[in-house]
Amino acid sequence: PPITLAFVSEELVSGVTNKKAEQFIHENISEGYILDGMQRLNTLREASDSEDFDSKRPFLVNVIIAKKYDLLLYRMITLNNGQRPMTARHQIEMLTKGAIDLSDFDLPIVTEKETEGTKVHGAFKMSDIVEAYTAYLTDNVNNQNKKIIETKLDEILVGRVMDSDLTTSEVSYSDLLAEVERFSVDQEVKDWFRQGNNLIGFIVGAKRSIIKLKNMPPEVFLEQKRKFESAFDAINPSKVNVGKFRRELSAYFFREIENFYDADVADLEAAFFDKTLSE
Repeated sequence: PPITLAFVSEELVSGVTNKKAEQFIHENISEGYILDGMQRLNTLREASDSEDFDSKRPFLVNVIIAKKYDLLLYRMITLNNGQRPMTARHQIEMLTKGAIDLSDFDLPIVTEKETEGTKVHGAFKMSDIVEAYTAYLTDNVNNQNKKIIETKLDEILVGRVMDSDLTTSEVSYSDLLAEVERFSVDQEVKDWFRQGNNLIGFIVGAKRSIIKLKNMPPEVFLEQKRKFESAFDAINPSKVNVGKFRRELSAYFFREIENFYDADVADLEAAFFDKTLSE
């Protein structure tokens, strides 16, 4: 089967001619991603060292040009659904680390290996960035459940990705991280985002309110964040799964930020109370 080579280009996703596509591929070949067929490519590379290797045989390649990185993951999952050993969760982790360029963000991000035996103050955990990306892709804040067998959980994850609005949404994960970066100029907000449940909830909620949030100054976001925390404190932590409700209510709050913008803490507490009852 053909190897699938993928590129990202916002300019070349509609009305492209064969000639333009061919020119784009030649000029940007080093920027491509092997979306499907890495094992086959490695095998061919080893075979090319053989004396009787016929380099003139045709080599078939499928080319995908996507508008944003997130759509590459969607195709990656649909191409590899049901295959082993790489799970959907592993694919998401690999693409997050390999395809999403985090170098332009002024957000210190460290891996678990980098923090082993030491503590890096003020840094975001790569694992939280990956979990937030998973939440973005699935449009769901709850993608982990130790009570469910891993293979079944993976099937659920794939289903959520394929049922999400990823292929039609104009909001990319990078757009949302840009807002996290902008709001994080305030240390209190940055520390709030560094808690994984808050980041996950914000990412899912902000997908639906990105325009409102983009027009919100960091100091106003700080006020909204404090209001959220005051209302959240009304929840009895002994009666609920605090992490689960923090993800769900932060997603709810930022999804409906237009309606909650002028609400006081008492109104927000009532809304949270109704929301928790409906869960």
